[in-house]
Amino acid sequence: MGSRDPFDFPRHWEADVVLSDGGTVHLRPITPDDSEQLKEFHGRLSERTRYFRYFGPYPRIPQRDLERFSTVDHHDRVAIVALLGDDIVAVGRFDRLNEGESAEVAFVVEDPHQGRGLGSILLEHLAAAAREVGLTRFEAEVLAENGQMVRVFRDAGYQVSRAFEEGVLHLEFAIDPTDESVAVARAREQAAEARSVHNLLHPKSVAVIGASTDPTKIGHAVLKNLLEADFNGPVYPVNAEHRAVRGVRAYPTVLDIPDDVDLAVVAVPAASVDEVMDGCLAKGVKALVVVSSGYGETGPDGLSAERRLAAEARAHGMRVVGPNALGVLNLDPKVRLNASLAPKLPARGRAGFFCQSGALGTAILANAAGWGLGLSTFVSAGNRADVSGNDLLQYWETDPATDVVLLYLESFGNPRKFARLARRLGRTKPIVAVKSGRHAVVPGLAATGAKVDEASVQALFEQAGVIRVESLAQLFDTALLLAHQPLPKGKRVAVVGNSTAIGLLAADTLLAQDLDLAGDPVDVGAQATPEEFAKAVTAALDRADTDALVVVFVPPIAVPGAAYARALKEAAHRTKPIVSTFLAVEGIPEELRVPGKGSIPSYASPERAVLALARAIRYARWRAAPQGRFTRPDGIDSDAARSIVEQMLGQTDRMVDDDTALELLKCYGIDVVPFRIAHSAEEAVRAADELGYPVAMKATSERLRHRTDLVGVRLDIAHAESVTGAYQDLAELSGKTDVYVQRMAPKGVSCVLGLQDDPSFGTLVWFGLSGLVSDLLGDRAYRAVPLTDTDAAELVAAPKAAPLLTGYRGDEPADLKALQELVLRLAALAEDLPEVRALKLEPVLASAAGAFVSSARIVVGPPPSLHDAGPRRLR
Repeated sequence: MGSRDPFDFPRHWEADVVLSDGGTVHLRPITPDDSEQLKEFHGRLSERTRYFRYFGPYPRIPQRDLERFSTVDHHDRVAIVALLGDDIVAVGRFDRLNEGESAEVAFVVEDPHQGRGLGSILLEHLAAAAREVGLTRFEAEVLAENGQMVRVFRDAGYQVSRAFEEGVLHLEFAIDPTDESVAVARAREQAAEARSVHNLLHPKSVAVIGASTDPTKIGHAVLKNLLEADFNGPVYPVNAEHRAVRGVRAYPTVLDIPDDVDLAVVAVPAASVDEVMDGCLAKGVKALVVVSSGYGETGPDGLSAERRLAAEARAHGMRVVGPNALGVLNLDPKVRLNASLAPKLPARGRAGFFCQSGALGTAILANAAGWGLGLSTFVSAGNRADVSGNDLLQYWETDPATDVVLLYLESFGNPRKFARLARRLGRTKPIVAVKSGRHAVVPGLAATGAKVDEASVQALFEQAGVIRVESLAQLFDTALLLAHQPLPKGKRVAVVGNSTAIGLLAADTLLAQDLDLAGDPVDVGAQATPEEFAKAVTAALDRADTDALVVVFVPPIAVPGAAYARALKEAAHRTKPIVSTFLAVEGIPEELRVPGKGSIPSYASPERAVLALARAIRYARWRAAPQGRFTRPDGIDSDAARSIVEQMLGQTDRMVDDDTALELLKCYGIDVVPFRIAHSAEEAVRAADELGYPVAMKATSERLRHRTDLVGVRLDIAHAESVTGAYQDLAELSGKTDVYVQRMAPKGVSCVLGLQDDPSFGTLVWFGLSGLVSDLLGDRAYRAVPLTDTDAAELVAAPKAAPLLTGYRGDEPADLKALQELVLRLAALAEDLPEVRALKLEPVLASAAGAFVSSARIVVGPPPSLHDAGPRRLR
C-alpha cells in the first residue's frame, strides 16, 4: 500500500466537529504539505506532553521522522490532524500491525486544547477510518501516569483489555461500534452542540459590525435593539467612519476593540463579509450572526459564498447563524439579548422558538407578544449555513428555561438526525412544528422532486412525537396550551358553558377528533352568576372520569365577562388541563393569567380550543406509550451486503437483477419463495418438478407482473400438463419466452412492503395491503429509519385495511410477529445501505404460517440523503 498517493485521501474523512466547550475545529487526513505546521505544532507542546506521547524528552522532530509522520498511505498508515485556522492543534494516527487486522493507535493534543474532547473525537474518526480499511482492533501503549489519555480509551464505550508492565499500560479493544460506544458518542455530541448554542445565546459581549448612524440601515436597527433590550454586557459598534454610534464609542474594526468579543453581529454587504470574517477570526470571536443577505437565496454564486463562509468560520472555531438571518434573542433577565432586527419582543416565557424565515420571524415575535405567549429564546437562522434546528433541539433538551419547543421549518439540516433528536427530546418536552412546502417542492429546499402524501408525513412526525400543525395560528393555539396547562392523562373531556349551542359545537368537535365526552355538556344558563359558573366548573373537574375540560362562555349583557373569567381562574384545577372560549378574546387575558404554570388560554372559537386540546392529548398518549427498543435482528451479514451493492454502483440509479436481489436480501435473513425462470415449456415442467407442486407461474413482463386483475399470473398449478398450458398462455400474452415458476406459498393476505428515499425524512419503510382499493386510497403507512420494535408493530397495524390481518369476520389471524420481523430486517438494510434507493416486496403473503415474500424489486444508486451514522461531525 506504500505506493498510494499521500495527497489522495478519502474526502469523507474530512469533517468539522464541535468540541466540549462549544468551539469547533476542522479534521482532515494529514498530507506531506503539513510538515512545517507539524514541526511548529511539536515545538509548541510542553515537555510533559511530549514525554507522555513519545515516552522520552524528544525536544525536536528529526527530518526523517517529520517526513514519516506527514507522509502516510491512508490505508496501513493513517493520520488525522485537527486544525484551528492554519494551525495544527492535535494529531491522531494508527499504524497497521504485521499486515493484520490490528493497528497501534496514538494521539497528542496541544496543551491549551487539552480537556476540550479532542482525544475522544480523534479516536472516533480514526476508528471509523480503520473499519473502512479492514481493521477490527486497536492497540495502544500509554504511560500509567498519563491519566487523561487512559480515560479517553476507558470512557469511549469499548470493551478494553489491559496489561501493565514497567509503568506502561497496554490496551486492546475491538473497534466495531457497540451500543455503549454509540451512546457515549451521542451524549458527548449533545453536550458539545448544546454548549455551542449556549455560547451563542449567552454572550458576555457583543460587537455590531456595520453599526450605522443611518436609521434606515440594518446595522442601525440591530444596535438600537441591543441597546433598548438593555443587554447585560458591553456592546461595541464597529464603524470605520464615526467615533460613536447612538452615543456608544465605535471602533474602526473588530480588531481595535480592546476587550474580548463573544458574539459578532455582521450587518455589512455580502461583498464585504470576507474582510470582516478575517478580523473576527483573528479576534477569536466565538459566534457570528450574519444578518446580511446576498448569499444562497441569490443563486449558485451566492450559495458558494455561503458555504465558504460557514467552512471558514467553523475552521476557526466559530458557529454561524445565517446568513440572511433575522437574529437571536435570549429573554433571560440575566442576559437580555436582542441581537436581531425585531423591534417588538414578547415577554419572557417557557417556549423556545426556531424559525428559518426572517420575514416570518418578525411576525412570529409580534404575534407571540400579542397573544401572551412568552419565549425563553428565539433563533431565526435564515439560510441556515451552519446553525440549524437540530442544534437548537440539542440546546433546549437540557435548557432549564425551556419547557416547550416551537419550530417553523422550511427544510431539515439532517432529517435522520432531526428524527433521532426529536424522538428523544419529545419524551420530556413537547415539540410543535409548522413544516412548509406541503404541496409544492421548492428546488432549494428538497434534494429531489419526490413527495410523500400528507398522511404519511403526519405519521412520521407522530413517530418522533412532533406535534405537526397546519399554520402559525395553530402553532400558537397549541403552544399556549402546552406552555400554561398540564398534559391530559386521558381523552375524556368535559364541556361546561352558558350556551347550549356553543357547548354542542364543542362536543361535536371533540367526537370528530376521536375524543370521549365525560358526560353530557353542562349548560349553566345565560343568567348564571359567576359563582354558579365556577361551581359547575369545579364539579366537572372533580369528576373521576374527567381528564380535561373545555369551557365555552358567551358574556351576558348585564355582568362583565371579566368576572366570570376570574371565577374560572379561582375554580381551575392545577392537575387537569382547561381550554376556554370567551368569545372574541384570544390568547391569555389578564383575568386568566396566574404566576408560573396554570394560566388558562382563551380561543376565539370552541373548535380551535378543542383542536389544541386534541393535539395535546395525542402527544400525551405518545409520550406515555412504551418507547420500544432499537433492535437489530440476528443473522445479518452487512459486510457481504455492502460488497454486493458497491459492485453495482454507478452514476445513475439502476434496477438490480433477480439473482443479485435474492443474494442481497439473503444477507438480511429475508428469503424469497423459491422460483426458477423457464425459457420453454419443458424447462417450466422441470422447474415445477424441482420446486414441488403446487406452483405459481408469472409473466416476467413488468406491465403484467403486478396487475390487480392477475392477468399475468396463474396460481395453484398442480400437474405437468397444466404447467405446459400456463406457459403457453403467458408466453403468448407477454410476447416473451421466459416465465417465472415459483413454489406456491401458503395462502394469506396479500401485502406490500418497501423502502423509499424522501428528501425531508431520509429512508422510509412503508407497508400496506395489496389491491386496487388500497392503492387508490393511498392506504399505506410510513416510518422513518431507524425503527424500534414498537415502530414495527405500529407500522403493520396502521393501514385502515390492517384488520384483515387480525382475523376479520372469523378468518384465521396472520402471524403479525413474522411481519414485524420482516419490517425490522428491511429497516436494518435501509440503515446499512443508503445506496438502496428503492425496494419493493410484493406480494408478501401474510398467514398464520408466517410472512412469505414472493417477489422483490430493488433499485440502487448514489445515496441522496444525509445520514446520521459514523463519528460525530457537523452535517
